[in-house]
Amino acid sequence: MPSAFQLQCHLILIFLAASKGDTRYLEVRDAGEDEPFLLLSEDLKRELSAGQIYRRSLRCIDMLSIEGQFTFTAEQPQLHCATFFIGEPEELIMIDYDFVNIDCQGGDFLKVFDGWILKGEKFPSSLDHPLPTSQRYIDFCESGNIQRNIRSSQNVAMIFFRIHQPGNGFTVTIKKNANLFPCNVISQTPSGRFTMVIPHQHRNCSFSIIYPVVIKISDLILGHLNGFFLKKPSAGCAGVGDFVELLGGTGLDPSKMFPLADLCHSFHGSAQMKIGCDNTVLRMVSSGKHINRVTFEYYQLDLQEIENRKENSIEEFCFPGI
Repeated sequence: MPSAFQLQCHLILIFLAASKGDTRYLEVRDAGEDEPFLLLSEDLKRELSAGQIYRRSLRCIDMLSIEGQFTFTAEQPQLHCATFFIGEPEELIMIDYDFVNIDCQGGDFLKVFDGWILKGEKFPSSLDHPLPTSQRYIDFCESGNIQRNIRSSQNVAMIFFRIHQPGNGFTVTIKKNANLFPCNVISQTPSGRFTMVIPHQHRNCSFSIIYPVVIKISDLILGHLNGFFLKKPSAGCAGVGDFVELLGGTGLDPSKMFPLADLCHSFHGSAQMKIGCDNTVLRMVSSGKHINRVTFEYYQLDLQEIENRKENSIEEFCFPGI
């Protein structure tokens, strides 16, 4: 059986399953534990006709994966609230303030964060994001009318807000923009296929899957010879400018996860690994000297696969009962 700590670390999974969650572990603490987390279904997306704007009210703790106009109006003092936004891997989140009525001088705030924060951990990590952490926060009370249109750097973003006076609130419009070269991604689903391309850019890109998974890498182009190496204390790809690493852990921040395997060289074929962690990350480190590309697919490990774990699995780190 998973430990209580592991269950707590499945908070984002619970978001994506449209269930209830334990909000004690949000960066904004003490939100009501019975707040529902809503991920709008594909059925609703199909029902909306072309040009029609979806509108609804926001909860204190909420999640959105669809474009539309959303309004929060405080019925009582709301001191620890957050809304999480997520798009498809190749989408960026656009947040437009349509209307804001909060008391900045009285202690209210409305902040956008470029990425997600849970339990004090960030995605993308500070090592993978192009901006320093301080610049990833955009505080309405400081910027006001100067910056009412905000675009994320990846497929996730969030807002924190505190409103003391009943009747006060805000309205935002959420849109999606195409991202030609997705870099940092949180997967909405426990299975899928993705190709990450970094075109002559000196940057690090992480693809996060918040499930125990089987991950199959079918194509890796780094401009080197063939090779696949399990992580060992005396080995690894640290001296290579371009490589891919697989990480596993129970939190959100890739920089705090355990390195499980390094892929230092190009290959065509198949490299498969079972990873029983709450969160699995494929991370590409790029020097900017090459056009690096990796294609992979993944699907969720079921309970039987975890219990009957065999070779090519990172048993000693992530599987329950070890």
